[in-house]
Order: sequence, then structure tokens, then C-alpha cells
Amino acid sequence: MTIISGSHILLGVTGSIAAYKAADLASRLTQQGAMVDVLLTTGAEKFVTPLTFQSVSGRKAYCDVDLWGGEAHILHVGLGHKADLLVIAPCTANTLAKLAHGQADNLLTITALAMNGLILVAPAMDAGMYEHPATCDNVRILRERGILFAGPGEGRMASGLTGKGRLLEPQEIVGHIRLALGRTGALAGKHLVVTAGGSQEPIDPVRFISNRSSGKQGYALAQAALDAGARVTLVTHPTALQAPVGARLVHVGNAQAMLDAVLDACQQADALVMAAAVADFCVKHVSPQKLKKRDGIPALELTAAPDVLGSVAQSRGSLKNLKVVVGFAAESRDLVENAAAKLASKKLNFIAANDISASDAGFAVDTNRITLIYADGRVVPLPFMGKDEVAQIIIERVAALLE
Repeated sequence: MTIISGSHILLGVTGSIAAYKAADLASRLTQQGAMVDVLLTTGAEKFVTPLTFQSVSGRKAYCDVDLWGGEAHILHVGLGHKADLLVIAPCTANTLAKLAHGQADNLLTITALAMNGLILVAPAMDAGMYEHPATCDNVRILRERGILFAGPGEGRMASGLTGKGRLLEPQEIVGHIRLALGRTGALAGKHLVVTAGGSQEPIDPVRFISNRSSGKQGYALAQAALDAGARVTLVTHPTALQAPVGARLVHVGNAQAMLDAVLDACQQADALVMAAAVADFCVKHVSPQKLKKRDGIPALELTAAPDVLGSVAQSRGSLKNLKVVVGFAAESRDLVENAAAKLASKKLNFIAANDISASDAGFAVDTNRITLIYADGRVVPLPFMGKDEVAQIIIERVAALLE
């Protein structure tokens, strides 16, 4: 269940070859629990049919002909007043111009004028059109009015040209929708730092010591914080995961880089959620050259890696805005005892202890078994659930503490 679930979204589709992506977008939103009403312009109908959208959304798709039907005098008002968000994807240069100048000559643009909620546009046009002075002026006018923009991206166009003007992929547009819907959430105006993934402690220029952390729980926490309206800095080791739309991404390698990035980001942060599995040990003497097999098996001397949470605890006095610090403890034995000891030593508000001995929890899977342990001694086991659900619960707890 995400912030999209239960929302009422209008999806405007205009006359662009990229209109086929809007069907995928409507499907994704519907699968996440949104009520999606689609409004197609006459141009859009040249590329996709209303039946396509009705098939994926389970709801009527509206066209310009509906403007002159029995509901004509109330249709656009009813749609505009009930919806949480109007998303126009793809939005052509022509529709951008109509929106900027208040032209209402079709169902979509007249509904936009009647819209009570937010409007998000995802431009799509051929190379050069988005950067034309007329389009730039229209974009500036719309931004000044509070219209939100998703993209456009850069790449190859249907014409064969390459440039700025491509419609973003549906999954990325969904990220912008989540960002828009969460603007007034419980963490609006707050800055959260979230860490994710493991660390990579170098042995030589090509080898490193790491762990099995995939970063999934940390990325889910960053998304949940964005859904709650927070400004998010995500400090993470390199991963194949797609970063949540709206997060400021800081890539780090080893524990020292993680420490430096966290302390820097926490200077103006309200909360830190430390989900990264940072190495406890690193190689004392890193070889400047690649170690060769012919030279025999090297003897690696380990030393303690920088303690990120410990350093944050020592710096709390100078981090004036940092009110809440949350840690994670991945344990294979004595779960509550070990996590409680870490909670106390790192001066945490609460800690999420996860049992990595279970095959369906912990590293590289989408589910987790978490026990929350608080500084006041409370121990709250959570039921087996997805990492997205775990993230929502933890972020709700953070928001409550910040209040």
C-alpha cells in the first residue's frame, strides 16, 4: 500500500507518439490502488483508443465528444473538483501553450481550468521544440503558477533526432506522482538523511571486502520519507536499484566515505535513519597495485572501520537540528540483547533489529522480520511484512518523534 492507494487521479493524454506509454502509466497507477480517470484529446485518439484505457483502469475514458453530451455542463467541474491530481502525460507543446494562456477548447484544458488540486505535466515533443523560446516562456509561466513538471528526458526521438523532449518512462512518472501527492505529508518541511546498502573496503585497486546488503530496505525508507513530504538525502553504495524520484543521491564506497557524507548531510538534517550495513572491519594496508596470484596468498591484516553511528553520537551536540537517530541491527543470534546494546551505545531513539538467519528476511529479499526497540525499553515485534511496509512504519515513528 503506497501513497497512491486510494487517490483519485486524472490522466490527461495528448496527441503524441508517446501516448502509448500513458496506457502503461494508467495500468501502474490502477495496480497501486488509484482511481484513474483518463481524458483523451482528439489528437491522442489518433494514437490510442479510449477502450485501451478503460481496459487497464476499469473506468470510463473521456473524450471531447463527452464535453457535449448529457453531462456537458458539469463534467469538467466534477472531474476537476474531485481529483487529487491531474497528470498530463504526454503533454505536447500545443497543450503547454494552451495551459499557459488559459485556452480551454477541449475537455482536458477546460478541466485543467476547473482543477482544484495539483497539476503535473510530463512534456513530450521533438528535439528543439522544448527549448524553443515560446515553449520556454510557457514553461516559466506554468512553473510560476505552481504547475509541477516531470521531465522531459533526453534521447532519441521518433523523428530520429536526439535531444531534450522525450517523455519520461512510466515508472519515473509514478515517482513524480508520489512526490506530488506527498507534498503536505507529516514530514513536510523536514530533512531526513537515509543510508542504504553495504560498504566496499578496498584490498587493492580491483578487489574489496563487502557484505550481502542489497540496499532494498534503505531505498524503501527513502521512498517512504518522500511520500511523507520530507526532503531526503540518500547516502548509498553503488547499486542497481532505481533511486526514488526526488531524493538527493550521494554515492559512497567505503566506511570512511559513508561517515564523511553522513556527517555532512546531518548538519541541517532533522533525522537520520541508518539502514546501511557498514563494514566493521577494513584492510589495514591497502595494496596500491593489483595483487597477483603468482605471488602467493596475501596475508590481510584487518583493522576497525570508522563507526558511523558512534561518530554521529559523539557529534550530536554540534548537530543542532538532528532530533531523531534510528539504527538497524542485523543479527543472527541474541537479536534483542545485541540490538539493545547497540541502541544504548549509539544513543539512538530506537533501533530496528532484523533476524538475518531467516531465509525470507534480511539481505537481498523483499520481506523482513523486524523488532523495534526503543530507548525507553519498549520492545515491539512487527509481523512478517514487505520492506516497503516496514519502511512506512519506521517513517511514521520518526514523524511522531519529530512532532
